[in-house]
Amino acid sequence: MIRLLLFAPLLFIVGSRALAFQLDELTKYIDSHQEEYVQTLREWVAVESDSSDVLKRSEVERMMNITAEKLKAMGGNVELVDIGIQELPWGKTIPLPKVVTAQFGSDPAKHTVCVYGHVDVQPAKKEDGWATEPYNLTDINGNLYGRGASDNKAPVLAWIHTVQAYQALDIELPVNVKFVIEGMEETGSNGLDAMIVSQNDTFFADVDYIIISDCGWLSRRPALTYGTRGNCYFFAEVEGPKQDLHSGVYGGTVIEPMTDLIGILDTLISPSGKILIPGIQEAVSPLSDEEWKMYQDIEFDVENYKRKMGVNRLMYSSKVDLLAHRWRYPTVSIHGIEGAFSAPGTKTVIPAKVIAKFSIRQVPNMEPAIVEKQVTDYLHAVFGRRKSPNKLKVTMVIGAKPWLADTQHPLYEAGREAVKKVFKVDPDMIREGGTIPIAKTFQDVTRKSIIMLPIGAFDDGLHSQNEKMNRYNYIEGTKLFVAYLHEVGLIKKY
Repeated sequence: MIRLLLFAPLLFIVGSRALAFQLDELTKYIDSHQEEYVQTLREWVAVESDSSDVLKRSEVERMMNITAEKLKAMGGNVELVDIGIQELPWGKTIPLPKVVTAQFGSDPAKHTVCVYGHVDVQPAKKEDGWATEPYNLTDINGNLYGRGASDNKAPVLAWIHTVQAYQALDIELPVNVKFVIEGMEETGSNGLDAMIVSQNDTFFADVDYIIISDCGWLSRRPALTYGTRGNCYFFAEVEGPKQDLHSGVYGGTVIEPMTDLIGILDTLISPSGKILIPGIQEAVSPLSDEEWKMYQDIEFDVENYKRKMGVNRLMYSSKVDLLAHRWRYPTVSIHGIEGAFSAPGTKTVIPAKVIAKFSIRQVPNMEPAIVEKQVTDYLHAVFGRRKSPNKLKVTMVIGAKPWLADTQHPLYEAGREAVKKVFKVDPDMIREGGTIPIAKTFQDVTRKSIIMLPIGAFDDGLHSQNEKMNRYNYIEGTKLFVAYLHEVGLIKKY
């Protein structure tokens, strides 16, 4: 017994050294294959998998098949899951792109992680203001420009290359790895929620943790993301005359729908940014001392933030206030008015019906159903005080919930260790101001712990012209994923 006790620590030391050597070998392998990785990304970016354009649906389907074939070639247990049909506005129906699922390893003694990603993209045309052809990956000074390069094709490939690297060096994966890759994320992940529900007791049954890499860093410092805001999107429709009217003939005699609409929109938010709808601000939990300290330590250049947007003044001047209002406080944004004259030139028209489109980014403690009632009741009350003969209709068309994780969870401890191993710094702990609805769906349906592990840069230009992925982030991000799987494998399994 004494001899065994003396020998056990030696095994631990030898094992640790061997593992450290293996991680070093993995990173060397990734470095030596980076040109291959860039070429694969070039081939994926060349597929115009724009999920918003039904005329390009075949390209989305081709992208799903390419993804499935790559995972099959690696020996994964791959399925193309049918998630139903999509009804188009004019009544026709078309099949939704199949979701790709894959599995590598099924050792019950190991943790099982599920990596989520998407391979559809936003629309892009050269004439939109791109400096390069959007579907031809172009390397300029280490920046890989192309639609979908950062959102989300490079991160998906980085995860695939992570598994490939372990396989190529015949190193056992420290965890079982599953993939869920979809092709409709940019248009709302149609059909995916139902698929997650239907496979909760099968595909997701043995999953311990879910990893999402569909986000980016806040600065040049690597980051771990632990929260997102939700989104309640509204239409406010004011209808008056039976048809559009000439302002010279009817102006001054008719109560105009546009005037009513502008009037009620002006009551949503004050010039200082305070939401005026009763109950919204009251639902928000106050900023804690711990949060304040966390925000204070985050790397964030306010002046650079202003320059990037091309503005000379922001709503708030301090870093903490700006980050808090970007991440953990609700906001109101007015996006546009349908039915209004917006073409070049002049047109003296009084629109008969106008529809305002605005959204409220919601935060934890705000429920979409409650927000819907608060907004609807408030706008009808404001409209009623105008004593207008016109009709108001308020509709909430999106009610996506926010998501928040525990930064002290072992998943995040593993993330901190992996970042320190690869980048030699502590990561920033950040939240996203935008909405990633699938995170909340995964949380509510599967009850699994989730982490967002980004590798995209802060200036990648997602959804914008000249979207890019830094070669550095792509390659070092792959190393991060390799290290992260190792760290997750060390989490004690109960």
